[in-house]
Amino acid sequence: MAAVAAQFNGQVNFLGVSGRAPIPDMEQFLEDTGVGNMTHVADENGSIWQEFGVTSQPAFAFIDDDGSIQVSLGRQGQESLTAIAEELLAS
Repeated sequence: MAAVAAQFNGQVNFLGVSGRAPIPDMEQFLEDTGVGNMTHVADENGSIWQEFGVTSQPAFAFIDDDGSIQVSLGRQGQESLTAIAEELLAS
């Protein structure tokens, strides 16, 4: 994900949402996975996850310019994320 976020920097916004974990755990995850180049927020009470209907990790919410939202539960590889980012840019 970090590579795709860097590839589309300034064109597509990537935001990590850490769910139901203390901030030190989120910070350790960022360090361990190398996704610290993205903006992250801590969803310690799960309200953001709830708003998007996310029930488990990993999950992705793709939001188009018109506000339409598509949630995908499960892993997304670099190829899949690249294709989705290109679709968002084309719409």
